[in-house]
Amino acid sequence: MRLWLIFLLLLPVNAFATPLKVVASFSILGDMVHQVGGNDIDLKTLVGPNGDAHVYEPTPADAKALAAADLVIINGLSFEGWLGRLIVSSGYTGSIVSASDGVKPLEFSGAGMAQDPHAWQNIANAKIYVMNIRDALIKADGAHAAHYKTHAEKYLQELDTLDAWVKAQIASVPNNKREVITSHDAFQYFGKAYGVRFIAPQGISTESEASAADIARLIDQIRTQKIQAMFMENISDPRLIKQLETDAGAYVGGTLYSDALSPPDGPASDYIAMFRHNVTQLAAGMRHNTRRQHSWRSFNTLIVIVSSTSRFDFHPQFHPHLIWAVVSNHWTLADKNRSL
Repeated sequence: MRLWLIFLLLLPVNAFATPLKVVASFSILGDMVHQVGGNDIDLKTLVGPNGDAHVYEPTPADAKALAAADLVIINGLSFEGWLGRLIVSSGYTGSIVSASDGVKPLEFSGAGMAQDPHAWQNIANAKIYVMNIRDALIKADGAHAAHYKTHAEKYLQELDTLDAWVKAQIASVPNNKREVITSHDAFQYFGKAYGVRFIAPQGISTESEASAADIARLIDQIRTQKIQAMFMENISDPRLIKQLETDAGAYVGGTLYSDALSPPDGPASDYIAMFRHNVTQLAAGMRHNTRRQHSWRSFNTLIVIVSSTSRFDFHPQFHPHLIWAVVSNHWTLADKNRSL
């Protein structure tokens, strides 16, 4: 009995302390928090694998988890538009840390001054996330500061290795073939960091919808530039990409993980696995691209056809072989070679 008492007295003060309760907003961020926090934290991730944080609807269980949390870590950059309401309903009054603090945000050209929230698609930014997470955990739980520092340093080294690998993979693809079509505009940071041009019919949020003009313009690019690297995303409705596959004669190269990880048994179960999967898919798809210039003869022919009848309206950004016909006050896509 005395030996047990002596043993208990010799244990560290925090040996029986309750792990720090941390809430992360979505799966990619949750993995980063897990990599730094390890077994010293009790982690709850709100938007799980294959979940779309753009349109997420919080549950009563989320409010309960938030109410019990010691620390909440979010992406920031207006990514979690639903979070403010959840915080109010949960009554949480603790610290909220934005992992993206210190990142230089990119503006989204299609939405004025709107900032693109997908900063984790550049590994240099992911390292900023990791350092912010480390500092937040140390501030909330100084007793495990050494653990958090060690875990973060190891993970930062792994991210450096990943970054070098990504650059080598992209460099193996000729520059004039580095064009990709994705469902929504989630890869601006990747494109700027690694020299790839991404084209998307949707904006930075999956809440937005592509207009008929957007789709026609995209068909133009696919056909005239012979872009074959077209990908679905795990969080997006695949019907739009499937429509482009049919209408433009391209093919879908696979699935990219943009805003969410895969389940544990999938190819993108953590951030590093996600990046490796995406880059492997992208590099293979881009090698199929073959560049071709617009046919101005076809373009001029369409102008003549359109100007000779009042039934059609013409927009200079539409595909040379496509016109828009007004039938019963509805816009219908028609092929100029088809009998109208």
